[in-house]
Amino acid sequence: MKNNLLFNFSVNRENNTIHIQREFNADLELVWKAWTEQELLDQWWAPEPYRSQTKMMQFKEGGYRLYAMVSPENHKHWGREDYQSIVSLKSFSASKTFCDENGHVAAEVPRSLWGHRFKQESDLTVVNIRIQYENADHLQKMIEMGFKEGFTAGLNQLQELIETFKKNKK
Repeated sequence: MKNNLLFNFSVNRENNTIHIQREFNADLELVWKAWTEQELLDQWWAPEPYRSQTKMMQFKEGGYRLYAMVSPENHKHWGREDYQSIVSLKSFSASKTFCDENGHVAAEVPRSLWGHRFKQESDLTVVNIRIQYENADHLQKMIEMGFKEGFTAGLNQLQELIETFKKNKK
């Protein structure tokens, strides 16, 4: 088991993109499930002390996930992830945006396009994520909102969840 897991986070302001590369001490199937199954996503997606609560999820091309990031005071910040393409155990892409509790998105709300690629490397799985923002202002707003810190915390929570699964499997 590797202790010093790869984590790269870079911002390309010329292309309005964020690139993330993260290794996980787990096989591809478990990591894929953690990104694509509601029960597992809700256990790691929101950075503590927030929690993720999925209202509806259809992980299929043309489907979507409607979820809230719930604060300790029970304030809900709604998000919608619309799945565009899925290649099982290899990749998926989705547009993401903020919305209301019914999944309705206002026209002026920014959207981002996320591309996820998964690859088994020995006993590790590497996830590569490319996030494309509509413009420099949207990218800057996400950075100012603490996206890097929050998403990093979520990815660390995912590794902790993976370790728990592995211990329980023994």
